Amino acid sequence: MKKHYRHENDCLNCGTELQGKFCHNCGQENLQIKESFGHMVNHAVSDYFHFDQQFFHTLKPLLLKPGKLTLEYMAGRRAQYLHPVKMYIFISLVYFLLIFKTNHEVVRVNDGKHVSKKEVAEKVKKELDKNGALSADQKKNIEKTVKNALPAEGVKISNDGSPVKITDSGDDKTDSTFAQYTASQNKLPVDERDGFWERFYNKSNYAYKEKYGAHAKEMFMEDVKHNAPKMMFVLLPLFALILKFTFWRNKKYYVEHMIYAIHLHCFFFLFSAIILIIQMILPESWSVVSNWLTAILCIYTLYYIYRSLRVVYNRRRWVTIRKMISMSFMYWIMVCICLVGLVTLVAAQAG
Repeated sequence: MKKHYRHENDCLNCGTELQGKFCHNCGQENLQIKESFGHMVNHAVSDYFHFDQQFFHTLKPLLLKPGKLTLEYMAGRRAQYLHPVKMYIFISLVYFLLIFKTNHEVVRVNDGKHVSKKEVAEKVKKELDKNGALSADQKKNIEKTVKNALPAEGVKISNDGSPVKITDSGDDKTDSTFAQYTASQNKLPVDERDGFWERFYNKSNYAYKEKYGAHAKEMFMEDVKHNAPKMMFVLLPLFALILKFTFWRNKKYYVEHMIYAIHLHCFFFLFSAIILIIQMILPESWSVVSNWLTAILCIYTLYYIYRSLRVVYNRRRWVTIRKMISMSFMYWIMVCICLVGLVTLVAAQAG
């Protein structure tokens, strides 16, 4: 659909005198103010396919030509490719959505309600009475098994009525809540009390147990996993710092190392996402093929890192391999530090 341009040569956005269809000062297109619905939709679709065209034009060098995209960006040839930050946000969003895709449903504890063994047995008996398919002897045996399996003190009941967490008895010295733990600590001499990290761990542990019951551990891991993208935003500039330290003789600016770091992570996220999608489509019986795809991901990623380092930093083969090993070692140290920080942050939010 043809665009309708204004005959006037002043920019409506900033007032600059125009010398073409676009303002050289602010970049706004000199279109007619009053446009039909069709022209408005056409303009929106054009902007979308411009992004779409940039994205698909970026895919080939990103996936198949290690290091080329970084060199193109540094050389100033940028219009035909996606901006690194925009590309990182889009690809990482798709990748983490695939990672977070789970098929299990967490069963939550019913408000942390404590019930006695007798109450549980009565509930089980009531449910058995509704089942007419069982004989009296079968029901009696089930009731006996349930009574023997339950502790005398009590349990917590989930939403479906099943016991999911055993509580502590009144005579047991083990604390069942953080308030009881704090009271027990206050009774101890100062030199025998838990330190800061022990108190921090117990506070978070009791908070998750109170909220999720028997599923506290898996819910904690879910929270850690869903906060992983935040960790990556911290890890990217740290990785760029490692690159600057490792390849200091190349005399590159920090931002150039940052661009390479973004492109490298975009490749890994995108290639991993493609592998994940293929594995999700494959039947479960094709586990061998799935394992081969994982092996291809690992091997090609190692090759991609090596080749992109040679292209971007222009070092000899064995020098590149040596620096790649030392760089990887420092990177995984940073990953461990960031992971500890992430776990601490999630635990602090729970407490």
